[in-house]
Amino acid sequence: MHPDALRTWTEAPNRLSQAWILPVAMLLTALLVGSAIVWNVWGLASPLVLILLIQVGMTRALRKQLHEALYGVENAFDDLKLLAGLLARVEREPFRTKPLQTLIQRLASHKLPASRTIARLSTIVQLVESRRNPILQVLDIPLMYSVQVALAAERWRREHGNAVRAWLDVIGELEALISLASYSYEHPDDPLAEFTEGPVTFDGVSLGHPLIPATKCVRNDVSIDGTTRVLLISGSNMSGKSTLLRTVGVNTVLAMAGAPVRAQRLRLTPLQVGASIRINDSLHEGSSRFYAEITRLRQLHELSEAELPLLFLLDEMLQGTNSKDRRVGAEGVVQAFLQQGSIGLISTHDLALADIDAAGGHRLRNMHFQLYGDRKSVV
Repeated sequence: MHPDALRTWTEAPNRLSQAWILPVAMLLTALLVGSAIVWNVWGLASPLVLILLIQVGMTRALRKQLHEALYGVENAFDDLKLLAGLLARVEREPFRTKPLQTLIQRLASHKLPASRTIARLSTIVQLVESRRNPILQVLDIPLMYSVQVALAAERWRREHGNAVRAWLDVIGELEALISLASYSYEHPDDPLAEFTEGPVTFDGVSLGHPLIPATKCVRNDVSIDGTTRVLLISGSNMSGKSTLLRTVGVNTVLAMAGAPVRAQRLRLTPLQVGASIRINDSLHEGSSRFYAEITRLRQLHELSEAELPLLFLLDEMLQGTNSKDRRVGAEGVVQAFLQQGSIGLISTHDLALADIDAAGGHRLRNMHFQLYGDRKSVV
């Protein structure tokens, strides 16, 4: 599906909003039938020709609006057909819990179920597609067929278009809930996180990444509380530094979503996650890797000013500059984050960063990955 394009179509202004179009189109059709009778009985063709010319002029004047309305509804209906199948499946489900019942109540428009509402549009689309019939192509202008079908499509959009955004939101939320429920079912040993109040905290025991098979997953304890606000992790290539940052981030997201976490135990205060991982340069945008990372760090700092404390994850911070500037810059960045009450993890190959203590009081703690055969551990 293309939800953004679908929302744009359903919420766009009415293309045929002039109130005179429908009555004039119906009047011209009726007059044409009457003039055809006059021609047949009295042989007077001039009224028929005159009305046909008026119809041609009206159709040409509305040509752009008709094209947008008719082709717009045809393109959007491809997505709406798929959405209708999902909605019909959901509407058949007997939800028992109050939150889900409240969610499903949004799947309606003017008290009509969403799937039936889209079924009405299906009839209109069939009429639109019928314009390609050779007989209707001949009768299109005399019957003002395209005008009336386009008006029907715009009328559906005016009455039900604003409900489509809610339908998409409900389907998206249900998909997220199904994903979390499936994860919980497939990993019955994974516990729910424990949320606590007080100073910003992240305390995980035997943390692992949910996407790494259990036989290969190396688990680690990660604790950021008390005086320790930042963990600076060094180590060789492929030792697991970036994976640890991702492990902390994804488990925090799972915890905040109310899902089980891949850990023996996880205790934390409510957090938002901000990461600078896999930052690359861009020839198209004309930005170097260093500039791209600085831009990302600025975004994270703005994020840290929000009400919810930030858990920042910085992989190979300021890699695109020399060791001296990297040390000075890293100290300034960490200082700025800590002043906002944030906590986080930083990975690096540069051991010069191990000497920084951005806020005093040993708030930054150095950690190091070491390899033992094919196993990795933090010491």
